[in-house]
Amino acid sequence: MIYKFKSKAGADVIMLGPQGDQILLLLGRTPGEAGILLLEQLDPAIAALERAVAEDEARFAALQAEAKAAGEPAPRREGVSLSQRAWPLIELMRHAQKAGESVFWGA
Repeated sequence: MIYKFKSKAGADVIMLGPQGDQILLLLGRTPGEAGILLLEQLDPAIAALERAVAEDEARFAALQAEAKAAGEPAPRREGVSLSQRAWPLIELMRHAQKAGESVFWGA
């Protein structure tokens, strides 16, 4: 499945199924074919994604610190980080807020 997040306020954000599922779960939504974040839901949605990104970055920083303390090489991220994955959607949500629009997603 491929998710396409859309708003009249900006360009579409496209995610593959597992990554889209992860983002929707972080937003407290059930992964599925289609949905909507209404204008009044965008603030909490942005906050939830920003909080999840901060937690992910803190966990990774802790792993690096542990490796450094143990004299081991610092671990590297595998694949795309949550920050990189969430940023385009957060930006779309911010643009939608400014324009007074909702954000939709579908397959």
